[in-house]
Amino acid sequence: MALAGITAVGEFHYVHHAPGGTPYADPNAMGEALIEAAAEAGIRITLLDTAYLSAGFGQPPTAHQLRFSDGDADAWATRCSVLKERDHARIGAAIHSVRAVPAEQLATVARWAEERRAPLHVHLSEQTAENDACREAHGCTPAQLLARHGVLGPRTTGVHNTHLTAGDIALIGGSGTGTCMCPTTERDLADGIGPAVALRDEGSPLSLGSDSHAVIDLLEEARAMELNERLRTRARGHWTAAALLRAATADGHAALGWDDTGRIEAGARADLVTIALDSVRTAGPPPGLGAETAVFAATAADVRHTVVAGRHVVRDGAHTLVPDVPGALARAVEALRA
Repeated sequence: MALAGITAVGEFHYVHHAPGGTPYADPNAMGEALIEAAAEAGIRITLLDTAYLSAGFGQPPTAHQLRFSDGDADAWATRCSVLKERDHARIGAAIHSVRAVPAEQLATVARWAEERRAPLHVHLSEQTAENDACREAHGCTPAQLLARHGVLGPRTTGVHNTHLTAGDIALIGGSGTGTCMCPTTERDLADGIGPAVALRDEGSPLSLGSDSHAVIDLLEEARAMELNERLRTRARGHWTAAALLRAATADGHAALGWDDTGRIEAGARADLVTIALDSVRTAGPPPGLGAETAVFAATAADVRHTVVAGRHVVRDGAHTLVPDVPGALARAVEALRA
C-alpha cells in the first residue's frame, strides 16, 4: 500500500479467534497484529473491528465462521472496548452485512460506534441474493433495515452500495451516509456497477477502496468509477479528475476518521505522494494536466515518493522500512499456507 501511495488503510477485520472459535490468550491478538503491521509498513490504520455473528438470516455461524463470531453483539462490544488507539491507529467498527448480524443486534454495534465517535462501515447490498434474502426475512431492503436500527448516518459508510432502490439511495444520501466504491473488486466478483452518480447527487460522500487485495491501486479505482459510469450511460464526464482524486484522498481519510488528512494546507497531516510524469504511461502531457494524467493514465507503479505524516516511507520507488517488499509478501503468503 505504501508503494502504491496509500498512507492510511481501513482494515475490515473479522478473523478474531483461533480455528474452531477458541479465543486467543489475548482476545484481540489478531487486531493487535494488524495494528503492528501497519506500524512496520509506515502507514496509519483504522481497525474496523467487525461484528460477524451468523452465516445468514437466522443461521448460526458455520464451523469455519466460528473464527469470526463473538457469539453476540454485546460480547463483540466488550472485546472491542479493550482495543487502544495509538498515534498511527484508530479503532472503528463494522457490521459485516445485514445477513451476518441479527437485526435486533445492529443497534448495539451502532451505539458502540456512536458513543466513541468512531467510524462505522458495513457491506451493503453488494449482491442481489442478499437483498432478496433480506426482503424475505424482514420485508425490507438492507438499507431500510439499517435505517430502522439507527445504523445510517454521517459517521457510517456503506461499502459497495451496488444494488439499491431509488428509496435506498434517498435514505443513504439524506442521512449523510457515505459510500465506499470498490470498482476492481466489484467487477472481479461480477457483482455489478453501483449507482455512484445517483448517490453523489443525493448527498452521499464518495470514497474509494480496494476491498480485496487482488489490486492495490487507488488510481485504478478512481478511473474505474468514471469508466464504469461511461459503460452504463454511454456518456463521459461524470467526475473531474480533481473530484476522483478527492474521493481517493480527503474523503477516503474522512471515512476512516482522519479528518485532518488528504489535503495540502497548514495544520493538516503531511501526507504527500508524488507520481512520475515521465514513465511510458504518463510521458507527454503538460504539467497543467498532471491530475488528469495521474487519474486516467498512471498506475501505482508510477508512485515515486510516499510521505506519511512527514515521514518519508517510500523514496524513489523503494520502501525505506521494508527492504524487500516482494520477498516479504511472498514469505507472508507462504506462512499462511503452512
